[in-house]
Amino acid sequence: MIEAHVLDAWTLQSERGSVAFGYLNILGGAAAPLFLWLAGLALVLAAEQRETRTGDRRGAGLALMRRGLEIFVLAFIFRAQSFIVSPGNPLVSLLRVDILNIMGPSMLVAALLWWLAGGPRRAVAVCGAVATAVALAAPLVRTAPWLTLLPPAVAWYISPSGNHSTFTLFPWAGFVFAGAAYGVLLARTGSGEDGRTLGRLAAIGGLIAAGSYYASTLPTIYAASSFWTTSPTYFGLRVGLLMLLLAALFLARPLAALAPRAFSVLARFGRHSLFVYWVHVELVYGYATAWIHHRLPLWLNAIVYVAFVACMLWTISLQDRVLAWWRERRTAPPAQETAGA
Repeated sequence: MIEAHVLDAWTLQSERGSVAFGYLNILGGAAAPLFLWLAGLALVLAAEQRETRTGDRRGAGLALMRRGLEIFVLAFIFRAQSFIVSPGNPLVSLLRVDILNIMGPSMLVAALLWWLAGGPRRAVAVCGAVATAVALAAPLVRTAPWLTLLPPAVAWYISPSGNHSTFTLFPWAGFVFAGAAYGVLLARTGSGEDGRTLGRLAAIGGLIAAGSYYASTLPTIYAASSFWTTSPTYFGLRVGLLMLLLAALFLARPLAALAPRAFSVLARFGRHSLFVYWVHVELVYGYATAWIHHRLPLWLNAIVYVAFVACMLWTISLQDRVLAWWRERRTAPPAQETAGA
């Protein structure tokens, strides 16, 4: 995620046509679908664990629906922060559709579908079907004539419009539903069966990726479709690769004993992904780094990127210390009671 934004914001214009920039851009492009897919996966894992603990499926569903609503509200708070910290943007930028605007509603609907499904098999089928439908509909709805009848701020959620929408519901919401379907299967894994389940899911992911790639070589059934944006085959390819990636990370667990620090850092970034997103975007694109925007060659950008990641790791540590101090302060007994005791 950080690599994608740093590459986009700081690289010289003259180097954006290079082969290296192209491959790095593809690598960075994996962050957004992974972010959304893991949001759906984590949402369902949390819901399943809550239901197992309390026996209340409705309560678990409502709690996770509230979480989706919170993410949607945070999207507008984030835009307001950017508007204040980096002045000069038009007022309409407060309605810009970014990844949190897509993640929040998608999580809310995924939690609702999980609740209404009533069981794991139906939940997998429903979430998987919705993910497929969103991907298949993307080339159609993004160019539909009825979009002109919608208010512009609503249409931006469906079809991209310049700087008004970085992400759209079609096909990006599909990654949340695909992650939710995967999460249901993962949550039902018995003790000691993680490896076998992930192996089976990885095999399915490989078939999805291979089938999607093969389908991309065939003539398209759509009047207007682009492989890199709206094509369902590209969506399927990425979902399949994400399933393979998770299995690969599971198999790499023994390496944690060889490089515990590296895996610890990776885990910390994962647990603080929303915080890292919130802080680093404004630093990368905002006034704080305006003096290097589009001014760094790739080799120098790589060096600055490593330093920036280290800075973000320090920021995570600072946040943890502040939160620990705040919790300790809230739970500590009042001074007078302590003295009396």
